[in-house]
Amino acid sequence: MSRESILNQLRENSPLIAPSMLKCDFGNLQREVAMLESAGAKVLHLDVMDGHFVPNLSYGAMVIDRLRRMTNLVFDAHLMISNPDQYLDDFLSAGCQAVTFHVEAVANPADLLQRIRKADAIAGLAVNPGTPIDTIQDLVPECDLILIMSVEPGFGGQQFIASSLDKLREVKQVAGGESLLSIDGGIGPSTISEASKAGADIFVVGSAVFEANDYGDAIAELTQLAAAA
Repeated sequence: MSRESILNQLRENSPLIAPSMLKCDFGNLQREVAMLESAGAKVLHLDVMDGHFVPNLSYGAMVIDRLRRMTNLVFDAHLMISNPDQYLDDFLSAGCQAVTFHVEAVANPADLLQRIRKADAIAGLAVNPGTPIDTIQDLVPECDLILIMSVEPGFGGQQFIASSLDKLREVKQVAGGESLLSIDGGIGPSTISEASKAGADIFVVGSAVFEANDYGDAIAELTQLAAAA
């Protein structure tokens, strides 16, 4: 599918729950993907960590390439890595239809955003909790997706940073509806409504899905809470 087709699909299905694969059972990856598909997931959030930009390591393009063979779900690679420009082609070749990198990780974010779009993929830009929205204001026209981190990147299971809602409202004003807005970190039944009110379209969820007894019930409840808000 083309970039425009996938963007339209994501918009039509908003609010969207994007399970964070950092929290899945990697020993049963094929089963996890099948269960997420059955649960109604439309997009998988692929947390890539390099042990440099963030302290932890996760997985890279080789794992995503194998994962791609299991499913047709949309893949959003969240590159929590240094020098993402050096590895972009690897993630595109692995089947990622969206690539989100951190503004703090590159010297010329606009160039990388344009490269992603030229590859007919969704260009995403992530912003850490300590980075002001002013930093990305001039980059918004180049972004298909803007990801607000509501925890520090690199660890699962952290507590939601409430001030991220103010940043979400601010970027909503700046973007004016042109970019999809995503939020990542500490999203669950107690936080998703406020995040939705603040303007999020996509909600990256780890523990609240993967620690639930039934993925389908968890995704349905979270979607309903976001939609009602």
